[in-house]
Amino acid sequence: MQTLTLRDRFRLVRFTRGLGPEYGPVTLERSRIFILPTATGLLFALALLVMLFGSINYSNNMGYLFTFLLGSMALVSIFHTYRNLAGLEFAAGKAAPVFAGERAAFEILVSNPLPQARYAIGLAVPGESPVSIDLDPEHSTRVTLHRPALLRGTLPLGRWKVASSVPLGLFRAWANLELHQECLVYPRPGPRRPVPQTAVYKPNQTGDKGRGVDDFACLRPYRPGDSPRHLFWKAVAREQPLLVKQFGGDRADELWLDWNDLDDLDTEARLSQLCRWILEADRNQLRYGLCLPGLQLDMAGGSAQKHRCLQALARHQHRPHDTR
Repeated sequence: MQTLTLRDRFRLVRFTRGLGPEYGPVTLERSRIFILPTATGLLFALALLVMLFGSINYSNNMGYLFTFLLGSMALVSIFHTYRNLAGLEFAAGKAAPVFAGERAAFEILVSNPLPQARYAIGLAVPGESPVSIDLDPEHSTRVTLHRPALLRGTLPLGRWKVASSVPLGLFRAWANLELHQECLVYPRPGPRRPVPQTAVYKPNQTGDKGRGVDDFACLRPYRPGDSPRHLFWKAVAREQPLLVKQFGGDRADELWLDWNDLDDLDTEARLSQLCRWILEADRNQLRYGLCLPGLQLDMAGGSAQKHRCLQALARHQHRPHDTR
């Protein structure tokens, strides 16, 4: 939690941008919450002014009564609008990787540690539709905020806003927040293109080593990273230890997916094409390795290998000598 200096408290940029990236959890204190009248509130104030002038002009005691009663209700609503946000806690959650061109989903944990309910709390990323939630006393919930993932790499959630106009909609309280939270963006899969023949590595012709995809060979204990498609579900139903089916056969190609096999493409196009080959190799249940400038991932298979290779593509740093 950041401690505000006197100079920070009077910086106007806090109204629009907040305090910048922070490590959560972040608690909304009074110095972080701003309140201004809404358009409805300004119209309401104008109506009260007209009622006041009418009461003065006609010396109408009942008009005075209604004018000051409604005015006092509006003033009291300022406190309730502020209290609807004060004390809320926000922490960064998970952000599952996505492919470039998709929408990244960022999870935010919102906690209400106080014994009072909160209503119509809106959370919104600039340019996106707000998400509205209610919170029971001393409860928490998870909210998902979205941002378009246009480019590969790491995408920060950036600045977002939490706001409320409860109870009367005359005033709007808000706070700008920015948590240290990133989503990994994989390259967009490229067009279908055959893998070069030079990428095939050691085709297994023995047919009984349990590393093909054609014929069932045996069962073995489950290891992290094994594909769920190969689980022996009958053993699971009998409450036995997890087992995985292994296959033999004559088609057990192992592939080296090599950066240098795509000399005719630029950097981003190469990464996209390698992404397509990784997805197809995983779908065909092949073992494969990945060669990038300055990085080589050993031969393996399964979901863990797929995500390991895709992460390497997403984090690849462009260097001038990467392309011709």
